[in-house]
Amino acid sequence: MRLELLCLMLGVLFAASVCILLVWACWFFHQWHCLEAVLEQFQEQDLLEADGKPRRQPVNADVKPRRPVNADVKLRRQPVNADVQETLESRLVHDMRQILSRAAWREQEAVHEKREVMSLLSDLSHQLKTPLANVILDMELLESGLDHMDEAGKREFVSHAKAQASTMQWLMQDLLKASRLENGMIEFQAEINPIRPTVAKAVGAVYAQACGKQMEIRVEDMEDAALYHNPKWTAEAIANVLENAVKYAPGGSCIRIFMEKMDIYTRITVQDQGPGIAETEYNKIFQRFYRGKQACTQEGTGLGLYLSQLILKSEQGYLTVESKPGQGSRFHFFLLNPSNAL
Repeated sequence: MRLELLCLMLGVLFAASVCILLVWACWFFHQWHCLEAVLEQFQEQDLLEADGKPRRQPVNADVKPRRPVNADVKLRRQPVNADVQETLESRLVHDMRQILSRAAWREQEAVHEKREVMSLLSDLSHQLKTPLANVILDMELLESGLDHMDEAGKREFVSHAKAQASTMQWLMQDLLKASRLENGMIEFQAEINPIRPTVAKAVGAVYAQACGKQMEIRVEDMEDAALYHNPKWTAEAIANVLENAVKYAPGGSCIRIFMEKMDIYTRITVQDQGPGIAETEYNKIFQRFYRGKQACTQEGTGLGLYLSQLILKSEQGYLTVESKPGQGSRFHFFLLNPSNAL
């Protein structure tokens, strides 16, 4: 009984499939016939246009020429057919242009992404080469002298290798962060926020380093003005500049932070007593991995100022420098006032 019921169901499904196939075939042939009729109509029109003016049959002067019965119909149909043909051709041309434009744009994007990846790999290999070689050398020396080396020597090699590994970790984090900011992979919302907590957070990030060199960070008469910025990212941008000031300025010196309100922007200045920067290097110090002549004696990645500039640009602000060799540096952060924020 079940077998008979199953056969019956299969037969019904087969019959329904055949019917659906027949209906689809009839519809297909009907559409094909309509398409052939349209094509024949276009061919007839093209032949008429190729012949030029229609031929006139000789007629008697006394007898008025008779207009064919279907003349009005043809005269009415010709403009419509021309419009239809022009519309179809223009649509095809438009679609083809869009396809070619998208293909060219995707090709350009692929080339750009390839160049970015190659540049990133080149920068990584160049910057990681030195600390990685130092780690390998420390491990080899430690391994070769493990038997006759005292505990103090072992700790020294391990500490140096750990410092080099930390340098590589900071480099990777900063480089990936900069790359994501460049390509828009990291997006943060800038809003109207008070500036004093942001500056305090930046100072707190470098306070321990400044105390280690007996340096003073002095925030002078800074009112709690509301500015267009993101507190987290702006604090990181200011901290990068403060970290450079602590690193390159002599011990016991002073770092001043003060603010000046302007028409469109509010300028926050970080002034140090470091070695200073030549005017020819003003634009170079904001480039990725660039380190000035005065900075070669100190450890660093050359990404701090580059990141700070990217952050300020994302907030519709900018970062400039004013410095002379031997007279310290002034880094100016320009943040939008609330009335000018978009």
